[in-house]
Amino acid sequence: MASQDKPSGNMLWGGRFTGGLDPLMVHYNESIYFDKVLYKQDIQGSIAFARANAKNGIISQAEFQKLEQGLLAVQKEWETGTFVIVPGVDEDIHTANERRLGEIIGKDVAGKLHTGRSRNEQIATDMRLWLRDELHAIEDHLRAFLRVIAARAEQEIDVIMPGYTHLQRAQPIRWSHWMLSYGFAFAADLERLGEVIKRVNRSALGCGALAGNPFGIDRDMMAAELGFDGLLWNSMGAVADRDFVAETLQWGSMLMQHISRWAEDLIIYSTGEFGFVRLADAYSTGSSLMPQKKNPDSLELLRGKSGRAFGHMAGFMMTLKGLPSTYNKDLQESVEPMLDHVKTVGDSIQIANGVLATLAIQPDKMQASLDPFMLATDLADYLVRKGVPFRETHHISGRCVALSEQTGTPMNELSYAQLKAIDARFDEDIADVFDYEKSVEMRSAKGGTSKSSVLEQIKVLKAMIG
Repeated sequence: MASQDKPSGNMLWGGRFTGGLDPLMVHYNESIYFDKVLYKQDIQGSIAFARANAKNGIISQAEFQKLEQGLLAVQKEWETGTFVIVPGVDEDIHTANERRLGEIIGKDVAGKLHTGRSRNEQIATDMRLWLRDELHAIEDHLRAFLRVIAARAEQEIDVIMPGYTHLQRAQPIRWSHWMLSYGFAFAADLERLGEVIKRVNRSALGCGALAGNPFGIDRDMMAAELGFDGLLWNSMGAVADRDFVAETLQWGSMLMQHISRWAEDLIIYSTGEFGFVRLADAYSTGSSLMPQKKNPDSLELLRGKSGRAFGHMAGFMMTLKGLPSTYNKDLQESVEPMLDHVKTVGDSIQIANGVLATLAIQPDKMQASLDPFMLATDLADYLVRKGVPFRETHHISGRCVALSEQTGTPMNELSYAQLKAIDARFDEDIADVFDYEKSVEMRSAKGGTSKSSVLEQIKVLKAMIG
């Protein structure tokens, strides 16, 4: 067949090639079936680039208007689902859009669109535009989730539950305090996301293949039109840079780690052995064999998808680590993990929000799980207030625990005489120590589990949400 009919002859880069490509190589090389999601950003970037070329006199104003109208017509086809991808020809979203543009307005004018531009800068621009908008949407989802955490913490502040270390009952806390422990982790994620977006929202357009644009194109003008905060200042670095993707994947991995740990706690709290919470039917499933089962599948999927998110990050960083400078085709591997990661993270936040918004708590079960042994530190603190060194009080409190275990008597039911026999500095008001509400209220320093401290945390969290 004639060279122009060969796969390589139809590509944007095909002029210097005289032979056809291996059909498998054509499929292996093309990205159109996943980067087509960038169609709108590609067209926005092309319009901005054409406008800047019209300003420079590289194309006429009439040609710009024709290009703009044609590009908007291509966008309409994508939006209505009528765009037809030509297999083996439409290598990527850039090739597809330019091919279709030529069919609509004619190749003579369409062929001027790419003047001074490289797909290296084009894909970097498209990805940054798409990711910026998606991360703003994720910001909104994360804020909505944090508002639910703050609202429930405020509404359910009087509920007391066991706090755990090593999954062993440790000290009594407020249920709200537990929610806020994750709330502040998610709020830190929100702060970090804002920093990521700043670095995503920089323009590579006008950098050419690597060395810059030969026509003095106005990069600032294009960046302003596309809503970028500023420019990438080195053309070589701009086309090679995928740190903005890697950083997004790192950010999402940390967020998903927090979601996974949050989900794990709720999975445990929803078991029959704990019974602290009950998931709504909308976020649970049953068993195909055991009709009594109500499985926390939403939480298990959140926990599981954290591994998927980590994989995106680790895999892509392995792709980046050995690349020489400027553009290499390996960077095509940045698009798919970015797309899947953003969807995974965005969906996960919304599911977590739904779970928490519809979750029913069981305060009686939480109360019943409180154990007098959890007040052993309060027993030690009682003596500290009488001037006894803490290391000594810790030992004395441990002897009280041992006596409780040896006699089978709950620690709060040990007699005053029994406690006095352990240490003469115990007075009759020692009985006041065995009060869970008093215990949480004693933790009134900033960040503690007293009501005043928790209310202060809620106020701080709300300010962080914005």
